[in-house]
Amino acid sequence: MANIRDIRRRIRSVKNTRQITKAMKMVAAAKLRRAQERAMASRPYAHMLTNILESTMLRADLTNPKTGQPVNPLLAVRPEERILLVLVTGDRGLAGAFNSNVLKAATKFLEHYKSKTIDILAIGRKGRDFLRRRYPMGRYGEERAGQIQVIGERLNLLAKVNYEEVSEIGDLIAKAYKNEEIDSVYLMFNEFKSVISQRLIAQRILPVQELRRREVALAEEFSLEARERMGEAAREAGISLKEAQETEQEAEAAKFATQVDYIYEQPPEEIFADLLPRYISFEIFEGLLESVAAENAARMTAMDSASNNANEVIDSLTLTMNRARQAAITKEIIEIVSGAAAL
Repeated sequence: MANIRDIRRRIRSVKNTRQITKAMKMVAAAKLRRAQERAMASRPYAHMLTNILESTMLRADLTNPKTGQPVNPLLAVRPEERILLVLVTGDRGLAGAFNSNVLKAATKFLEHYKSKTIDILAIGRKGRDFLRRRYPMGRYGEERAGQIQVIGERLNLLAKVNYEEVSEIGDLIAKAYKNEEIDSVYLMFNEFKSVISQRLIAQRILPVQELRRREVALAEEFSLEARERMGEAAREAGISLKEAQETEQEAEAAKFATQVDYIYEQPPEEIFADLLPRYISFEIFEGLLESVAAENAARMTAMDSASNNANEVIDSLTLTMNRARQAAITKEIIEIVSGAAAL
């Protein structure tokens, strides 16, 4: 049995670790609140953008009368032979199973489409490192490095989601689709509605077929046990478990193009062609915002579990220390009594 001094040293070490995990939990909870607020703040713009696109679609002729094909190349539907997967993971660890769950879902996606040619754009260091160990690097306009190749990476984007940088990604994707270098684009991320309402999805963002609805090709639900742990950690941190309700701005945005017949200065076809790439970029932007919220929720839950485990270790070590101290005292008493009896 370890001596009392060693046990006390271990207890002190675990207590210091518990202080760190508790602080990290509160930091993650604060970041989660900000991420939820930012995701909510983006919704009115998304609704209005979708409403304008729907309004211009009603007024524009989007198909060629001779061929019957879409005028805008982003609406063209081709046989799905070349796929681009945009994989969103975190840049740091200590987030429980957040990154590993995304990578498992990505592996399942690649296995499902193993007969296709797949390019991968990695957003996040964890996904980049995972993919680099398995697949070669490639680039559009050059000879393929393999059936599955990594064509790019974006690091530290989730730390501060910047729309300008996301817009650059969206423009690159739209350009590749217009040049027929890819036939479809999927965005794999952690969909976040509330702490206990999450799922991993692969959303098809190109070709654009239906606005206002996410076209989900693959979905992975969280287990009941995982949702319960997340809910318990959120309640202790004061995070609401309910899904965010529609705001006044969203309600006003929903009235657009349904109650008023707007007159556009430019031709509707030009407005639609200009806004459609922005719609694609904003789909990616919303996915990144939800991933930020999901990562912080996972980190908050992981740090809560670590703090609880530290409490259990401290209780166990304290019990061991008390037993060792009691054994030492009993031994001393026996030695004293034995010495007195010998006299």
